[in-house]
Amino acid sequence: MSLKTYVANGGFLFAMCSATDTFDIALAAERVDIVGPEYDHDGFDLAADSKLDFSRTLAFQDFSLEMNPLVYEFSNIDTTPKASLRGQRNDYFTLFDFSAKQDPVPTMLVQDHVANVPGFMGQTTGFEKSLLKPGVTVLAETPGADDAKYIHGHYGQGTFTFYGGHDPEDYQHAVGDPPTDLALHKHSPGYRLILNNVLFPAAEKKEKKT
Repeated sequence: MSLKTYVANGGFLFAMCSATDTFDIALAAERVDIVGPEYDHDGFDLAADSKLDFSRTLAFQDFSLEMNPLVYEFSNIDTTPKASLRGQRNDYFTLFDFSAKQDPVPTMLVQDHVANVPGFMGQTTGFEKSLLKPGVTVLAETPGADDAKYIHGHYGQGTFTFYGGHDPEDYQHAVGDPPTDLALHKHSPGYRLILNNVLFPAAEKKEKKT
C-alpha cells in the first residue's frame, strides 16, 4: 500500500516484467489468501477470484488468478503464451504517435528513433488489452493482437507506467543469465523507452507567459 500511497501523493511509478501485474494482483487480493501451501503451508482460498477487489488496482481489472504452482503465470493478464507462439523473428511492438500539445506526457514516454521495436519476453511479457481499466493509455501494442506492451495511467495526483518484458536486448532472459552489456547496445530502442522513464520525473513544465 505504501507504493500506491506514494503514487496517489504525486509520485511516478515505473515497473517492468512481473513487477507490473503482481502489484495490482496484490492490491486486489488484500486480505484474501492467494498463496499456496508451497509457500505458507496452508491452502489458498478456493473462492479467491470472486473476492478480488478491482477498485483497489491501478491498471487492471476483471482478471483471474492462476493458482497452479506448476504453471509459470500469476494471472491471465500476461501475454507470454501469445509471444511464444509468434517466435522471436515475428515479435515486435509498435509505439503510438501522440500530440505533444494535447498529450505531452505520453509523447515524452514514447520518444524513440524507431516506431517498431523488437519484442522481448519476461515473466510478464505484455498485457491483455481487455483487462485494462478505462482511462489507461496504451503507449505501444503488438500489431494484429490484443496485446499491450507499454501502458501509462494516472492515480490520485501521480502516474504509473508499466512496460512488459525483462530485458530489451535478451529475448528470453533466464534466471542466472549474465547481465546485458549496455555498451554493446548503445542505440537499443527498447532501452530508450526505459531511459525515457528515468528522465521523465526530471521534466518540468515551463510557466506560460501572459
